[in-house]
Amino acid sequence: MTRIATGMALAAGLGTRMRPLTDDRPKALVEVGGKVLLDWALDRFEAAGVTRTIINVHHFADAMEAHIQAHQRAASLTISDERDCVLETGGGVVKALPLLGDDPVFISNIDAIWVDGPEPELERMRAAWDAERMDVLLLLAPMQATLGFDGAGDFFLGDDGRIAWRAKAARAPFAYAGVQIMKPSIMAGRSETRFSMTEVWRDLVPRGRVFGLPMQSFWMHVGDPQAVAAAEAHLSG
Repeated sequence: MTRIATGMALAAGLGTRMRPLTDDRPKALVEVGGKVLLDWALDRFEAAGVTRTIINVHHFADAMEAHIQAHQRAASLTISDERDCVLETGGGVVKALPLLGDDPVFISNIDAIWVDGPEPELERMRAAWDAERMDVLLLLAPMQATLGFDGAGDFFLGDDGRIAWRAKAARAPFAYAGVQIMKPSIMAGRSETRFSMTEVWRDLVPRGRVFGLPMQSFWMHVGDPQAVAAAEAHLSG
């Protein structure tokens, strides 16, 4: 099984849909189930053996830094500072490339939470990772086992584990669950500008280099106050 020592938590978003909860804090510091969203991601990383985590910051960056400094962990935490310009998911990863190293890394959104079963999802991802065939491995949530996601799904999954985008008019059986394993080399040559990671995936999917792994856990997308309340109810039920 591949050891993945580095992770990145994408925590620089403005959290506009989360208002009013984000009127005085960043989305990453909104609490769900007794801990803030950032800590859900950091706990998953630590459980999977990650020893260094990069966290990008922009919105309420000082509050983010204070939380990180007050909650130091066994794993080292390093800030990628985007105070000057929020770069979205793709640009944020490009800016952090000097910190990520050359080996495969976990990249995680902070608005996705779940409770692991006997096989933690990130451990399942590590076991499924195949660097010869894959540039990216996405964790996928089956649409029938989700909360807080109101889309039509994102992907179809082939028998060989490769993903395909859904057509505009179609519905797909899987949503992106907010965590990927990625080779940093796929970002080489991309500019440090504002763009989404989906642009990178769209380049790689036709080459057969993007794979998916369906989750076994119930997935909760916590993107607005209603989803926070629904996730709290689910966790306490």
